[in-house]
Amino acid sequence: MLAVFQGMKMQIGSLRQLTLLSFIVALVPLGVLLWQSQSTLTKMAQIAASEAQFSVDMTRQVADMENIATDAERLIRQYQVLKKTELKQLIDNYLLRLLETQQPVCEKLSDDFACDALENRIAWLSENTVSEDPLLLDAQLAEFRQAISELQRQVDYLLDSRIVQQKDYINTVQQTQAWSTGLLVSFSLLLIIFASQLILSPVAKIERIIGEIAKQSESLPAISKSGPKELIEVEHKLHWLADRLNQLEHLRHALLRHASHELKTPLASIKEGCSLLSENVVGELNEQQKEVVSLLTSSTERLNQLIEHLLDYNLLLQQSKPVYEKTDTKTLVEAVLTDNALAIGQNNNEVIVKNEVETMYVDPNLFRRIIDNLLSNALAHGAVGRPINISFYKQRDMIILDVANRGRKIPPEQRKVLFEPFKRGEHKRNDSVVGSGLGLSIVADCARMMQGGVEVVDVDYADVCMRVSLPGVRDLS
Repeated sequence: MLAVFQGMKMQIGSLRQLTLLSFIVALVPLGVLLWQSQSTLTKMAQIAASEAQFSVDMTRQVADMENIATDAERLIRQYQVLKKTELKQLIDNYLLRLLETQQPVCEKLSDDFACDALENRIAWLSENTVSEDPLLLDAQLAEFRQAISELQRQVDYLLDSRIVQQKDYINTVQQTQAWSTGLLVSFSLLLIIFASQLILSPVAKIERIIGEIAKQSESLPAISKSGPKELIEVEHKLHWLADRLNQLEHLRHALLRHASHELKTPLASIKEGCSLLSENVVGELNEQQKEVVSLLTSSTERLNQLIEHLLDYNLLLQQSKPVYEKTDTKTLVEAVLTDNALAIGQNNNEVIVKNEVETMYVDPNLFRRIIDNLLSNALAHGAVGRPINISFYKQRDMIILDVANRGRKIPPEQRKVLFEPFKRGEHKRNDSVVGSGLGLSIVADCARMMQGGVEVVDVDYADVCMRVSLPGVRDLS
């Protein structure tokens, strides 16, 4: 049967055909069970009818024997009184009928004692119809009646024993039928499971292909060479879709890279020109001109930051796997604080660092981006002049980084989309730069690449707290 399924998988080209034939093959054991049950039921019906006919025939023959024996005894007693020849002939006829009726009954009995006794009594009565001794005749007639009664008891015992045998047979058939039903139904279920597996295995492979496409894997499972043609066609389309997505992804990376790079050159020229104008190198500027130069300078800084975010995001997208190294958290945090010292000084923020994890096994570049973007977010949206807390600690089997600041709390409905690309908060920033909406998205992607996550949590010492959780199994402290 399994070979049939394997042959179906290799030969059938349509999912509909595979499903239909799998269903038919799975129903074969149930068909065998139905045929067996019908055969058993027919056989039991025949046995029941035969036993009923046997019981009726035996009961009828015994009743005839009793009637004949009663009539013969009555005629014998009449003959003792009347001594008529006609009565003698009737007696012989009745005794002959009794022997003929007895013969088929005795053939079905296992014990011949009652039959032999009855035949002896019939033979004696046939030869000694006229007896000079009435007492002897009464004794013979009494034994005659007793032989008839004994024969009736044996017939009753025979019928009872056959009923018991029939009950035992029915019990045996029921047990056999129960075992057959259990085995065939179990086999049918196994065939159904196996058939469903044949159908679901191509679907599971399609799911794996979709999962690999979602993970942007470089290689996909090979296209099946056998199976339903509809699902093989879906596999071909998914492979084509993966190739198309890779092309679009490479095109997007190239576009971001070239656009960001090409914008750097004219932006540097504009920035240098604004610097020359603001330093009065080309001549003294009036107040209106200085205001225009100031607007140009701030716009240039804003555009430069947006380009930096795009470059950072593009580099993050191109990094497929993190490179783990033993990283000193204190050194890493000091480097981030040094890079952001100017913004910290402008906002008059105090950065409080609490470090309970000296070293971690992480990708230093990804982790540096996480801390840098979280600190920049706290500086841009936190309250001016209020402290910012950076904490490293262990929680169960995870390493936790908390970056908390004071200021306006983030509404619950905004927390769900806060870490998506190009999503910005509704609060006004502390600087004049308009955010690109990529900072927290970069944090989420970096944490995800290191098998971790980021979320907004509520703490009692700050209004906003960004918590990054990374697997602690990589901790080497």
